[in-house]
Amino acid sequence: MSADGRVSTPADLHLHSTRSDGTESPAEVMRQARAAGLATVSLTDHDTTAGWDEAADEAVRLGMTFLPGMEMSARQGWRSVHVLAYLFDPTDTALTAELARIRDDRVGRAERIVASLARDYDLTWADVLAQTGADATVGRPHIADALVARGIVADRGAAFDGVLHPREGYYEPHYAPDPLTAVDLVVAAGGVPIIAHPTPHGRDRMLPMPVIDELIAHGLGGFEIEHRENTADGKAVLRRVAAENGLIVTGSSDYHGAGKPNRPGENTTSAEMLARIIARARGSAPIRP
Repeated sequence: MSADGRVSTPADLHLHSTRSDGTESPAEVMRQARAAGLATVSLTDHDTTAGWDEAADEAVRLGMTFLPGMEMSARQGWRSVHVLAYLFDPTDTALTAELARIRDDRVGRAERIVASLARDYDLTWADVLAQTGADATVGRPHIADALVARGIVADRGAAFDGVLHPREGYYEPHYAPDPLTAVDLVVAAGGVPIIAHPTPHGRDRMLPMPVIDELIAHGLGGFEIEHRENTADGKAVLRRVAAENGLIVTGSSDYHGAGKPNRPGENTTSAEMLARIIARARGSAPIRP
């Protein structure tokens, strides 16, 4: 919040750079956000804060407020769960150790996938590294980009619909904590945890209600409800859960540059909800122009 208690909107609190699986530098992501008319933005790269300084400097230069953030990997059974974390302490020992463990296993997982692919396709680990930005959290999108560069597939979408789809047999899981552990770590680091795109592709993909209830009891801040992947019926359920429990509701783009069709500002977070995130956090603070 500014000195007079106001926040700046529109706000998009879910954007990715080359520090994880986006295709643009942190500074370029901020420039795209400003061109879209945004006033408050958060860089939420996967399991890393490596892009914060560059993004914050550019956001402030452009007259925007920067909200430090991250998208933390978690897993509940077969479900991949992503926890958006805002305004946490990036030096918190327990959280940084867990993030390092996740990132390290992402590398091993990517190497295993590439080794399997190399038996059937002209692809090497060097090809993947060539598509991975400095200090980036390596992920399957970098393998997809390597497949594109090799001419094996047309684009990322084709890679994930084809070669990298689990049905093709090359999929490998990577280590991720359960959602409760992720929420506990973020809360202990003074941050505000929000479940990203919590109801994609059907209600069966949503976390079971007993798990959601436990997360709320441990300090879950809320849900990213306005996101292009969420289903209408799932959003209705979670809006009711949020209202009954006084939770925060956000909306964001999940921008990845050329990696996805999502555009900055296609969904935004209200001033009221933005103010609640800032008021609740105690790990770090917004960076303002």
